[in-house]
Amino acid sequence: MADKADFPRTFLKLKAILEPYAAQLHVVSDKPGNYYLDTHAVMKNGKAMFFGSAHTGKAYVSFHLMPVYAFPELLEGISPELKKHMQGKSCFNFTAVDQKIFKELTKLTKAGFARYKAEKFV
Repeated sequence: MADKADFPRTFLKLKAILEPYAAQLHVVSDKPGNYYLDTHAVMKNGKAMFFGSAHTGKAYVSFHLMPVYAFPELLEGISPELKKHMQGKSCFNFTAVDQKIFKELTKLTKAGFARYKAEKFV
């Protein structure tokens, strides 16, 4: 089982990756252990388009980044270290802060936001 002692710090670092985009997105949730952003664009099903989130779970802190699901080519060239943290198509799980990986995740998030903006989702 993961050492949960570092989960609050890990969550705050992951939340900080998403926060620069909050002014141009919709903050759905900003609570301890749960930060969630949607776009203002509405999909065919009438719901807002998901952008990303940071969430503290039982075994890890997860970082969801929907642009990499919508545009998987964004993942081309990511490091094997970051790839190790992937769970599914748009989720990255962490048990502790890793500055190098978080720096790469910050760049990936920036690229994802730019792609959403280019597609007029933002």
